[in-house]
Amino acid sequence: MPQSPTTIVDELGIALANLTDAATGAFTPTLRLGVTGLSRAGKTIFITALVHNLLTGGRLPGFTPLAEGRFIGARLAEYPDATIPRFAYERHLEALTGKTPVWPDSTRQISQLRIVLKYQSKHWYSGLRGPSTLNLDIVDYPGEWILDLPLLGLSFAEWSAEALERAHRPGSGKEAKPFLELLGSIDPHKEANDPDAEKLAAAFTDYLRRSREHGALSTLPPGRFLLPGDLEGSPALTFAPLPPSDQRARSSSLYAMLEHRYEAYKDRVVRPFFRDHFARLDRQVVLVDTLRALNAGPAAVADLETALTAVLSCFRQGESNALLRPFTRKIDRILFAATKADHVHHTSHDRLEAILNRLVASASKRARFAGAETKSIALAGIRATREGSIVEGGETLPTIIGTPMAGEVLDGTSYDGKTEIALFPGDLPERPDSLFEDGTPVALNFLRFTPPQKLDRNAAGDVVLPHIRFDRALDYLVGDWLA
Repeated sequence: MPQSPTTIVDELGIALANLTDAATGAFTPTLRLGVTGLSRAGKTIFITALVHNLLTGGRLPGFTPLAEGRFIGARLAEYPDATIPRFAYERHLEALTGKTPVWPDSTRQISQLRIVLKYQSKHWYSGLRGPSTLNLDIVDYPGEWILDLPLLGLSFAEWSAEALERAHRPGSGKEAKPFLELLGSIDPHKEANDPDAEKLAAAFTDYLRRSREHGALSTLPPGRFLLPGDLEGSPALTFAPLPPSDQRARSSSLYAMLEHRYEAYKDRVVRPFFRDHFARLDRQVVLVDTLRALNAGPAAVADLETALTAVLSCFRQGESNALLRPFTRKIDRILFAATKADHVHHTSHDRLEAILNRLVASASKRARFAGAETKSIALAGIRATREGSIVEGGETLPTIIGTPMAGEVLDGTSYDGKTEIALFPGDLPERPDSLFEDGTPVALNFLRFTPPQKLDRNAAGDVVLPHIRFDRALDYLVGDWLA
């Protein structure tokens, strides 16, 4: 029987938190935007670009309030919850725009940031009051954590069955073999002891880590095994899936110990995250490294689809109700973004969007049925390449031009992080279904590039961050609130 993600006490806590938000935002409304991504999809880059463009009035022709001249400006403000780490916007911007630009560190914990937006409403009755303001609260959290949400509806036996079924799949053999061999040597009905639990947890964590490196996503929960933080070594992170058994597990058995720790993990780690942060969002961005999955092969693409469908089933989604909003919040818009669009030529951008639409088709249908809007877009929060062409064998090929990161290898050539190249990245299929119908692989010349080494500045002297379709994403996420 599926378990509810929250208890009655949780729901009361969520309602109280929403009432507090409503009271503090009586004069200035607040929009809470959740940003997550799976497997190095570029969350930190997305948020840094979003904040910087709003603060500096970046080149955003598709951002309606700015294009219409109604967007007045923005400023950073202190976030009301002093217990949550602040998103290190200034440090990340410095990394991207310093003398030797580098990509900022990946998200490893939850963080938040508030930016106050000032604008002139286009409605005459609002315009009579002068400029309006909106608090935009941005909530950033690791993608590994969001993959834990489906665990709230699974018992230990159900989770174990799913995890072991994935571990036994042909494509998981190499990564899972050491863990499965150790699991086969331990009797789960023996007397509980910490050394066996620790060995199993360590082997299982190593399997998860190897799976992530090779593009697997649905195999990753529990997410804190990969990003433990201050929970490292705690009993809440010392368990592993166990095979089913016909005999009833004794309360003193290893099976009972690991089952208890699994339930503790859900109750003390996953459920509080859902209750305190995830259940209080108004809008959600899901960043997807679609190109990396395509480059890894058909199995990685299918796995990505499975992971996205499972995660999005946990969203509190539906049409926003102004009367009920002080008590309960729902995600009324979800943006699916295929990042790193600058790694393919613009002629493939629409195809990349179509592939993403196919990946999230099931989740989008469910969201729309619940009353939420969804949109898919291919974008680059910060564009690392520009476009050109080369002639090869009498044929003109569209290329991208950029500097591969040090250590990147293609066709036997290893790059030093300083040499700029022109690369034909390959073409994406016209029919996204071909990736799923017959597992047709996509031949991409996929490299990671350094951030842009030279950046323009606007009239005020602010750095201008180049992007692809970022203005469209921003308009979808907040444009209606600034109308």
